[in-house]
Amino acid sequence: MRRRDFIASLLAAPIAATAQESSRTRGLPPLTIKNVKVIPTSAGRGYQWIFVKIETSEPGLHGIGSASNVNNAFSIATAIDKHYGPFWVGKDAGRIEDNWQNTHTRGYWRNGTIHNNVMSALDMALWDIKGKRANMPVFDLLGGKARDAVPMYAHADGRDMNQVAENVKKYMEEGYRHVRAQMGGYGGGGMIAPGQGSRPATGFKGAAFDEELYIDIIPKLFEHLRVKLGNDVKLCHDVHEHLSPIMGVELSKRVEPYRLFFLEDVLSPEQIQWFRNIRQVTTTPMAMGELFTHPHEWVPLISERLIDFFRGRVSQIGGITAARKVAALCETFGCRTAFQEGGDNDPVNQLAAYHVDLSISSFGIQEENHFPPQVHELLPGTAQLKGGYLYGTDGPGLGIDINETLAAKYPLVAPRGGDSWTTVRGMDGSLVKP
Repeated sequence: MRRRDFIASLLAAPIAATAQESSRTRGLPPLTIKNVKVIPTSAGRGYQWIFVKIETSEPGLHGIGSASNVNNAFSIATAIDKHYGPFWVGKDAGRIEDNWQNTHTRGYWRNGTIHNNVMSALDMALWDIKGKRANMPVFDLLGGKARDAVPMYAHADGRDMNQVAENVKKYMEEGYRHVRAQMGGYGGGGMIAPGQGSRPATGFKGAAFDEELYIDIIPKLFEHLRVKLGNDVKLCHDVHEHLSPIMGVELSKRVEPYRLFFLEDVLSPEQIQWFRNIRQVTTTPMAMGELFTHPHEWVPLISERLIDFFRGRVSQIGGITAARKVAALCETFGCRTAFQEGGDNDPVNQLAAYHVDLSISSFGIQEENHFPPQVHELLPGTAQLKGGYLYGTDGPGLGIDINETLAAKYPLVAPRGGDSWTTVRGMDGSLVKP
């Protein structure tokens, strides 16, 4: 594709959408940011959620964005309250790209988890405002629907291979076509029981990860699943970066016969150059990007066709504006999106991904996450998950709002101590990177 044609293809849909939005808002007075509220909440379930509410010069018109980060919630709330919020007040709420770029360079140094979370929250809120003012859902501003709903993949786990197969089958019966299969969580299948095996005389005695054991057991798990369940289900697996590079190459080869939909995070972010080695020896589809915060990480992998699915989280890469740009890059180079929206994710960020997913051609899959009834009360308009598909309200903007009184009832609480969810150790007590 010629450079001129490529640029034209990226601009065509936004231009058409902007013209439609402009026709609905023509004649209205300029819209400025009047106030920025930080809304932290645990939602009554120990979540570490940070929401931003951007209030405008038009009475009653506001937008909601997500800055949630389970590891840095208090830092993000302070950053918005003391630094970013005052910077945004008085700016034109309709100039989303300009505000994005201005915020990106505000602190001189670019990218990083806290900075990206904050930028994402502003970006989502401004898209929400633009959609509400035009009385259109955000996906229509982005060019309209490219699909009827957003398919999700579910998470199946189990103590052993039979239980994993049973849990995958349950999701299939619910309508899911895509299921991620783990056995005992991240690193499961490669864990040596506490106190067992050859260990130092003193020191670490807990469950220890052994990568050779892992790459022996996991292919057997997927062989078992294919024998039990056939090929109708599209299976995924998350390595969670636990392997050394050469063992990542080996596992990728060994699971190839079982036709995974993708193998996720087989390498740590520090070792992504090894994807070139993986591509040379196997056709197992690769998914990567959950920990990415900088385009210098994902652009080479996508443009060199070294990964098949981009796994970044919308609120970690810069919001809807950034996600659309990544999706356009993916479309050009034959990669697909699989935005990371599980675990500690919140309903606002989930819907931001949903609106992007609906409107792009490079969509692959989205990660499943469901929320208890009290969260739907806290955030009216939270998307519904039915039969393996995600459905938003399709109301104006993002289609979601926040009950501030209820949010205040559940103040942010300090995260639980310890590092057990991210940290695995080897037999000698050394850290295995997540």
